[in-house]
Amino acid sequence: MNSANLRTGPITTTVVRDFRDFRNLVSASFVPLNVTSRAPDTFWGRVRSGGIGAMQVFEINAAEHVVERTPELIERADRRQYKVSLILSGSGLLVQDNRQAVLRPGQLAIYDTSRPYTLVFEEDFRSMVLMFPQNQIALPVEMVGQLTATPIPGDRGVAKVVVPFLTQLNAGLDQLHGAMGTRLAHSALDLVTTMFASELDLERTATDPHHALMQQIRSYIDDNLAATDLGPSRIAAEHFISTRHLHGLFREQGTTVSSWIRERRLERCRRDLLDPVHAQRPVAAVAAKWGFVDAAHFSRVFKATFGQSPSELRNSAGH
Repeated sequence: MNSANLRTGPITTTVVRDFRDFRNLVSASFVPLNVTSRAPDTFWGRVRSGGIGAMQVFEINAAEHVVERTPELIERADRRQYKVSLILSGSGLLVQDNRQAVLRPGQLAIYDTSRPYTLVFEEDFRSMVLMFPQNQIALPVEMVGQLTATPIPGDRGVAKVVVPFLTQLNAGLDQLHGAMGTRLAHSALDLVTTMFASELDLERTATDPHHALMQQIRSYIDDNLAATDLGPSRIAAEHFISTRHLHGLFREQGTTVSSWIRERRLERCRRDLLDPVHAQRPVAAVAAKWGFVDAAHFSRVFKATFGQSPSELRNSAGH
């Protein structure tokens, strides 16, 4: 194998001179992919990667190639992840959901690994990629789907804050460990979520009261997750709508009110369990802080969602 792995703490750097090695590397690092090149004999590539919790960060510097996520590969390994790409140099073409986006330095784009996509790089390039499970951001999949393969300029709106932050995060990949890494990862996800919500609002909120109401409801839920009586009746009353209307709003998003509340609570618990600041707080106390009154039920639901018990997750983080 004509490649070398260099490790500095939690960061892995792989330098590749053999195209077959690169093809195997990206499929193992991300999701199963078809990777082709017009010049495999002269191919070169370098991949740096690091991660904390459920989020992974990659810097890819490579020669021209094409990446395809096909329906067959999705059936083989349907990992429901989002990938956010920031082009640092060169350019690329992203195709998904019948849209095409030419990506240039300073532009962001999102794509969904549970649906087919193609990435075309016709020249040497360098990019940063964040990859994380879809449930890590508080936006319905259907809404995020409106932004796939759509370039987000880094010189406007919330992206003016997000792009510099992600650029610095990439430059300091070796900081993605311990308490600092946990907070940086959470900050990155929060900023990305805010940016997507802002992009969607720019298009719809002013002209779509229905969408604006959903935004208000989701914000209300996030602000009141600790309340044990948070449920359809309270949420509907606070927004002067019937519970039937409320259930209909969430049904349109492919989920339910209870599922949405549970997912948001679980994510807050997961964050606290990974944060060294809360390392001495009992698991049951973390659960109660976010509205789970039954510790045994919380542990069962948590393991079913994340594949680890709360204690196993905390131990894996080294606390």
